[in-house]
Amino acid sequence: MSTEQAKWKEEIAKRRTFAIISHPDAGKTTMTEKLLYYGGAIREAGMVKARKNSKFATSDWMEIEKKRGISVTSSAMEFSYKGHHINILDTPGHEDFSEDTYRTLTAADAAVMIIDAAKGVEAQTIKLFKVCRMRGIPIFTFINKLDRHGKDPFELLEELERVLGIRSYPMNWPIGMGSHLCGVYDRQKSRVELYEEGSDHREISFVEVSGPDDPRIGERVGSSLCEQLQEEVGLLDVAGDAYDAELIDKGELTPVFFGSAINNFGVQTFLDNFLSMAPAPSAKRSSIGPIDPYTRPFSGFIFKIQANMNPAHRDRVAFLRICSGRFERGMAVRHVRLGREIKLSQPLQFMAQDRAIVEESYAGDVIGLFDPGIFQIGDTLCIGESFEYEEMPHFSPEFFAKVTVKDAMKHKQFQKGIAQLTEEGTVQLFRTYPMEELIVGVVGVLQFEVLEHRLRAEYGVEILMQRLSYQIARWLDGDKATIDKLLNRSQTMRDRYNRPVMLFESEYQLRMAQEKYPDLAFHESSLGLKAAPV
Repeated sequence: MSTEQAKWKEEIAKRRTFAIISHPDAGKTTMTEKLLYYGGAIREAGMVKARKNSKFATSDWMEIEKKRGISVTSSAMEFSYKGHHINILDTPGHEDFSEDTYRTLTAADAAVMIIDAAKGVEAQTIKLFKVCRMRGIPIFTFINKLDRHGKDPFELLEELERVLGIRSYPMNWPIGMGSHLCGVYDRQKSRVELYEEGSDHREISFVEVSGPDDPRIGERVGSSLCEQLQEEVGLLDVAGDAYDAELIDKGELTPVFFGSAINNFGVQTFLDNFLSMAPAPSAKRSSIGPIDPYTRPFSGFIFKIQANMNPAHRDRVAFLRICSGRFERGMAVRHVRLGREIKLSQPLQFMAQDRAIVEESYAGDVIGLFDPGIFQIGDTLCIGESFEYEEMPHFSPEFFAKVTVKDAMKHKQFQKGIAQLTEEGTVQLFRTYPMEELIVGVVGVLQFEVLEHRLRAEYGVEILMQRLSYQIARWLDGDKATIDKLLNRSQTMRDRYNRPVMLFESEYQLRMAQEKYPDLAFHESSLGLKAAPV
């Protein structure tokens, strides 16, 4: 191994790239801020709720996010901590998110799942969790808001298994909850991390003990809570799952941590444990087999495109997950889809709206590339042998609306805005035949509001939006004569790649169509279907 390759290996091994997933208000943005604070990336972990003081979350940058106090887009942030180079992919937690959320998870090597101790596993968490399970990535659970009264810890573990279908191993165990919270007991290191009400826990207070029955615990937390801890940890030891690193790596067993992100309690302990357990970048599947991050030269794929991150410059940035080797500023790489070489001269790293030019990056890192219009989501960039990473997952929209521009004189700006936001993945675009009406489809209803806001703010265009009653989209494949006949119907249209799509108001309607047209296949996504000639 050359000296250069040895450096590659050392740098790549330091990388930890993960996404944070949760239901709205479970504390995901707060947790992200605390991690950035511990990594020295920000000086103050701003309270997300403190809108009156205009102290907006560092990870939220779009105007609509600031107004609502939610994350709509997926941000990429990086920092260093205790010898590790960390990349956080901050996915939207709002119930009306977009397909962008799902795609961001393809760039992660692990996921951190935030659960509200009072609410348990919620609907949004289930959706995001399924995508993580599909990819088989390790999932680490942080049960948040322990400083408030919530569900019994055993009930929360049972929910993980019953609702999500994943077994769990509690790394620590709460001693009390809400107003009775005294701390958490570390099962592996036999120590108690003490909780002090009103403290910001910048300094962690540990009590080293011999086990849950150590009398020093009772001296700190009282006999009642001490007895309860002994009983519960004893039950976990006998009836709970054993710690199994192999099952954790496969995403079949989730390590569980208890804490309170808003109070900094348990966050640093979680981060230290997570970094020792989470995987470094691993091989990604491609058209020529698994691509090893250590031995292959530079390669990566585009998983997100964001226009107008800096409204003053009307820029467009493509986010690239580096999957192998080393990236250098100014290097020439092969754009596989276009079949030509391009030069990457101004790579960026992000901290919300703050950006910095990157001189070099390694497998596991996420960088932003200025996009003059040559990138699409899923594009592979590489050096050496040409190949493509596996296709991005696509998801059927669940909500639809017909869109028209209010001022016909602004039709050109309207078309440009719709085209760019479609390429970003904010919406999916369909055209009726032969009327050429524009129909947009989204995974979450909030994306309609995002579309309207961004067209107005970034392109100066006001639109009219008429919600439609369709709930299901299916891509058609099969007998061409049958498809051509169906294209004259209002519910059949073409997507941005001219592929035929049929919309339905219910599962019943879909089943009826499948029975009526047995020579057609009705696909849930466009994955694997070729673009049709215009």
